[in-house]
Amino acid sequence: MRRFILSISIVLTLASTPLPAAQTAPSAAKHPFTFKDMMDLKRIGAPSLSPDGKWVLFTAMDVNLAENKRTNHIWVVPSNGGDARPLASDPAGESGARWSPDGRQFLFVSPRGGTQQVWVANFNSATGDVDGAPKAVTSISTEADGAMWTPDGKNIVFTSEVYPGCRDDLCNKTGDEARAKSKVKAMIFTRLFYRHWNAYTHFKRNHLFVVPAEGGTAKDVTPGDHDVPPFSLGGQDLYTVSPDGQEVAFTSNIDEVEATSTNNDIFVVPITGGQPKKLSTSPGGDSTPVYSPDGKWLAWRMQVRPGYESDRFRLVICDRKTGKITNLTENLDRWVEAIAWAPDSRSIYITSEDKGEIPIYRIDINKPNQIQEVLRGANDELQISGDGKTLVFSRMSVRAPNEIYKLAIGSKDPVQLTHLNDPVLSKIDMPVMESFWFTGDAATKVQGFIIKPPDFNSRRKYPVKFLIHGGPQGQWGDEWSYRWNAELFAADGYVVIMINPRGSTGYGQQFIDGINGDWGGKPYVDLMKGLDYVEQNYSFIDKNRECALGASYGGYMIDWILGHTNRFKCLVSHDGMFNTISAYGSTEELWFPEWEFKGTPWTNREMYLRWSPEMFSAQFKTPTLVVHGQLDYRLDVSEGFQLFTTLQRLKVPSKMLYFPDEGHWVLKPQNSELWYKTVNDWVGEWTH
Repeated sequence: MRRFILSISIVLTLASTPLPAAQTAPSAAKHPFTFKDMMDLKRIGAPSLSPDGKWVLFTAMDVNLAENKRTNHIWVVPSNGGDARPLASDPAGESGARWSPDGRQFLFVSPRGGTQQVWVANFNSATGDVDGAPKAVTSISTEADGAMWTPDGKNIVFTSEVYPGCRDDLCNKTGDEARAKSKVKAMIFTRLFYRHWNAYTHFKRNHLFVVPAEGGTAKDVTPGDHDVPPFSLGGQDLYTVSPDGQEVAFTSNIDEVEATSTNNDIFVVPITGGQPKKLSTSPGGDSTPVYSPDGKWLAWRMQVRPGYESDRFRLVICDRKTGKITNLTENLDRWVEAIAWAPDSRSIYITSEDKGEIPIYRIDINKPNQIQEVLRGANDELQISGDGKTLVFSRMSVRAPNEIYKLAIGSKDPVQLTHLNDPVLSKIDMPVMESFWFTGDAATKVQGFIIKPPDFNSRRKYPVKFLIHGGPQGQWGDEWSYRWNAELFAADGYVVIMINPRGSTGYGQQFIDGINGDWGGKPYVDLMKGLDYVEQNYSFIDKNRECALGASYGGYMIDWILGHTNRFKCLVSHDGMFNTISAYGSTEELWFPEWEFKGTPWTNREMYLRWSPEMFSAQFKTPTLVVHGQLDYRLDVSEGFQLFTTLQRLKVPSKMLYFPDEGHWVLKPQNSELWYKTVNDWVGEWTH
């Protein structure tokens, strides 16, 4: 996961991406997209295909704006088509549904009962209903998450955050109770990584536990002072169980200073516990192990360069008998994302970002580097039927959030299985997004995207919202976002422009590496040339009414723009980096600035100062809205305060939106509502 996460993930819709049927039907009643519409949409994901191939479990999140909460529930849909329906609807919610190997049960995690535990429900495959009441199979005081069955059906593996010195649950419970009762809230740190993303350490570690499928005492099979698995912001599981149910493969980082290391490794340990064995050999990051169905191979994603989280993710397979590791994608100049083995263990399906999409590809393990494209579009969370004839996955576009789809192997026409969001989307005017290419810095071809407002009139002039993505190793692509939504930004009468400058993913590793040590260089030139191209080639653009907005690295770029051009009427800087040196001292994962700025502030101070927006404060003139969260430990809130203080002292028109209860992202529904209103009001104030 990129250091400055793509917190404004928005993207294009291509002609090859089918939309839900309800969107394509003409309707005179359609209206521009609203925030309420967005809150009414269900947030769908985590498909799980039943062993017999008849049913798909998935989660759908409901947002209650009035109560300011989000709740996941488990749904099921027939794989051959039919209505989806909820299987569990406890007010506490549930998630992480997984089928038992025989398909007669499924597990999930839920805080029903007061603490989050693993639950198991009986399933009637003939009717698609739950038989009886679900049963809790764990009762661990430190709670449970990330549960999965062992393939033999005898055990369940899950994660729990525990004190590394504790050998039983009573010890952990005693420690938690003592901490909760103590009047002293002070903490003593003896090493780095004392806080991460949005929370301070509780002096605990994530460990893998095994519990009998019928319930009982859970056993910690990865004890010690390391996280198993390490923290993840999403994506594929970082651990798995061998087909015979006897071994667990997992991801962990055992380097001495985690704050400076990206060197995750792949380990295996017996299901009963014991001494882990390291399989990976790369000095870069290794993650997401997946066993082949025949048990011969273990696949995972591998990076080569240490200290660089945005090195190319390759797909490798390890022969479990000999330990030989084979790279299957050395000639694929793209990142491997999701991984799924075919049932015959002869091929692997993957997803990989490419020019604003996330296509599915197939790789024959006996023919490395011969990559076959299966399906374009924005796809994720791959599942394959037991007969190897059908793919099930989640799929989205800029005009529609995730739904569950299936694809017959050999076909190019995905079939939409769920339609939960059709009732809302069928009433909305969602303009199509277009792609364009232009020449950026050093004659490099760069891609951009444009979305026009509803009821577009080519004879009019429209103001512009110019969006800059985070990462910086991220992309605008064929994806939906609830945090920064392109359709919602366009809905109030704006043209939305997005550019994938140097550093963006989906265009090859050399393009990504172009930002290293050059944060305000080539990427800035690419962005400005992209906007120049739009102004010159689209007559409806009003270049005198343009506002630039960005978050994370995009926030950094907004701060950089402040000191380097006055072409914008206004700016919005969300969770940006204003002072590179102070940001180094207040962030948690130090490998990022040490890679991007080629050293530390005391070994390469010139590089830090060269690319620090603070150094160009004297040139600040553009009205700027500053947004920051108190709980953002990736880019500390002090970065936002420094920027706002500077703007105020320079008498530059400015405003600050401060969230005491948000981190790097604005997640709470009512906070999100305030965010959109404040941002859009600010843009409207300066562009009308």
